[in-house]
Amino acid sequence: MDSISELALFQAIVDNGGISRAAVALRSSPAAVSRRLRQLETRLGVCLANRSTRRFNLTDEGLLLYERAVAILESVRDVESEVSSRGTVARGLLRVSAPSDLGRRRLSTLLAQFARLHPGLEITLFLSDAGVENMLDGCDVVLRFGLPGDEGMVARKVASSDMLLVAAPSYLEQYGNPATPEALSAHNCLRLFRRHRVQGTWRFMHEGEPEGGSSDVEVTGTLASADGAMLREWALAGEGISCEAAWDVDEDIAAGRLVRLLPAHPMQRIDLYVVFAPGNPVPPRIRLLVDFLMHEFGDTLQRLEGRAGAGS
Repeated sequence: MDSISELALFQAIVDNGGISRAAVALRSSPAAVSRRLRQLETRLGVCLANRSTRRFNLTDEGLLLYERAVAILESVRDVESEVSSRGTVARGLLRVSAPSDLGRRRLSTLLAQFARLHPGLEITLFLSDAGVENMLDGCDVVLRFGLPGDEGMVARKVASSDMLLVAAPSYLEQYGNPATPEALSAHNCLRLFRRHRVQGTWRFMHEGEPEGGSSDVEVTGTLASADGAMLREWALAGEGISCEAAWDVDEDIAAGRLVRLLPAHPMQRIDLYVVFAPGNPVPPRIRLLVDFLMHEFGDTLQRLEGRAGAGS
């Protein structure tokens, strides 16, 4: 067995949590996979994992081999993809991360469309509202609101969106509609938990003033979440007022499930960026996806944003 095949076998065993599951994934038998693992250990002269009928735990040597194997196999796939496609055909694994609500409601459909255009790809979508710095490790392409803190990353702006204050009709019937941003202090506001703390400041823009400007309003409430989609669900359930991107609530506003509040007081807009690691050249699977998102995602979100604004 050649070295690349050995590394691929070992990665499959670790990724699947043991020999039996790896055998299923590799369409082989547990006995054959176990035999090949023993052969690898014999050749290297080390024990790579402590294994029993229920557990498969890597040794220090096994962990080192796994980490190096993942990097080597990824490089091999990149080389094969680049050489075989010459930049026109996307092949291999493609890992994408996006904010939870945006991923479910928008990106999932676009990725399915992209997969049909490039059947040689195997795409995995991860949903997380964590910062870019926490998610790029292990992912090829990340969509996030705001520029990443790491200047070593490549970031391209996909679209901008208005931030809208929304609440369910049931909440407004019980607690009333705030007439000014300052009146939000008397309401139950649904807040995002990010960077180890609850985000309790909402910023309003003074677009009518000669030099612009902004003002911050401190809000409080009984509910907060690190999952942006949860805030929308709570708002739909009548639990309070939420600050949402226009493209996340456009359908809810149009259907009357949510009502936009304080339309005369615009909030700070947010920018959506697609972020990826630099490369020379950038692997075709990443470059083609980024170009696709810049075109399709941007057009879709701008169109949806206009519809949400018209519905306010």
